[in-house]
Amino acid sequence: MPMSETEYLVCGIGDVPVNAIRRFEVGGRAIALYNIDGRLYATDDTCTHGLSSLSAGELDGDVVECSLHFGAFHVPTGKPVGAPCSVPLQVYRTEVKDGEVRIFQNPIKESQS
Repeated sequence: MPMSETEYLVCGIGDVPVNAIRRFEVGGRAIALYNIDGRLYATDDTCTHGLSSLSAGELDGDVVECSLHFGAFHVPTGKPVGAPCSVPLQVYRTEVKDGEVRIFQNPIKESQS
């Protein structure tokens, strides 16, 4: 773990049902926590296009669709995959330990495709 990361205990593993999104305040930021087929991901909750909450959007596989203008992002990487979104989301590392979900901030940028 890089020394610049800050670890936050967010919730219990059962607080985010499979194939659902939940919003949490973490370190002063609104974070969307996704459970995609049992794997957890975290991004900023605010859409980079329209200042709408992504946790209020629709999850389709590993893509979240914003409810405001229907732009979309690939959750694991934060990359925009549907117009009008063009700016990537910040992605955060997650970890489950002893049944508790932790998020690590500073944001990480996905370097893999």
